[in-house]
Amino acid sequence: MEALTLVIGNKNYSSWSMRAWVLLRQLGIDFDERRLRFDSDEWDAGIGRWSPSGLVPVLWRGEVAVWDTLAIAETVAEWFPDRGVWPADPVARAFARAASAEMHSGFRNLRARMPMNIRGSHPGKGMTPEVRADIARIERLWAEARRRFGAGGDFLFGRFSAADAMFAPVVMRFQTYAVPCGSAAARYCEAVRSLPAVMAWNEGALAETEFVAEDEPYAEPPRP
Repeated sequence: MEALTLVIGNKNYSSWSMRAWVLLRQLGIDFDERRLRFDSDEWDAGIGRWSPSGLVPVLWRGEVAVWDTLAIAETVAEWFPDRGVWPADPVARAFARAASAEMHSGFRNLRARMPMNIRGSHPGKGMTPEVRADIARIERLWAEARRRFGAGGDFLFGRFSAADAMFAPVVMRFQTYAVPCGSAAARYCEAVRSLPAVMAWNEGALAETEFVAEDEPYAEPPRP
């Protein structure tokens, strides 16, 4: 198989990039990383070449480009059918895909009010009734997955799957904004943060120094 290249944005901010990167890294799938920093000459010069949609992430294999995180997960499941991208049980797999799709298209209030910012610490910021409703739905979704399918491990469907990668940026948002959640959700968050792939991503995020104002609504811009 031809080598894979994953094109991503800033690790501190790019929740969609995090999902694809964590999925590949945690499943032991080798890839080359190409990072294009948001709001930079590097981005302006490279995004048209690397991304058909003008967005990240994009996974390349030879001349084949796959953009959009959920499409990447489904394609990786086809290319690497032995890696367990989705749960093996068909009922669990259907639930995992539905939950991932809900994350993909929903929870807009949470995403808007609590943008991913792994370096940041903004306890209580962004909490509105609409965000609280998103958080409550996420907790219910996690609880149902764990109750019905999670007996084999610490993750939503026991073993790590694409569904956990999809929710990993939510876990990091909960940390940044000190979101109060129940004990079961807190244990799940700890399991996700302890994943080697998530720890590696976070290490990279903490090493970044770029400041993108639109992704930092609760921080003062650095002085020149």
